[in-house]
Amino acid sequence: MIVVRVAESAADRIGAVHRCADVLEEVGAVHPSYRAAMVARERSVSTYMGAGVAIPHGSDVFQALVRREALAVLRFPAGVDWGGHRVIVCAAIAARGDGHVEVLAALAEILLDPVRAAALRSADDPDRIVRMFCALTSDPPTPGPRWPPARRSACGPYRSGERG
Repeated sequence: MIVVRVAESAADRIGAVHRCADVLEEVGAVHPSYRAAMVARERSVSTYMGAGVAIPHGSDVFQALVRREALAVLRFPAGVDWGGHRVIVCAAIAARGDGHVEVLAALAEILLDPVRAAALRSADDPDRIVRMFCALTSDPPTPGPRWPPARRSACGPYRSGERG
């Protein structure tokens, strides 16, 4: 499942991690206690990846709090200070096992290409963001209805839209 929000705001990186946890909880991907695991991880080791992107997530010890795998991509147009780096996009991960590896590989491929990394940071269309990830995985998305309800695609069900 990929969930996209393109108009988020947060005062700091911990606030951004909380917004990511909010979205993962809203779609039923994680138990509410996963939030504390995400915040603890961020406080111990920065999840900043480079190119204006961070990947908030809980450590492997908290996999039992993941109800189903999901990726929440939140765009913070004004940016968030992330320990001296400006983050525009958070790709929050809720994973059990290694099901998220393909998505992380796609994210790494995007970040290694300056043109695609800039496109991810500037994308204000949820479908465009989903297509960027799905184009680099084994299953491209298929057409379906928009938010709500959940949109089904070959690369996994996803929800897109603004927090309302």
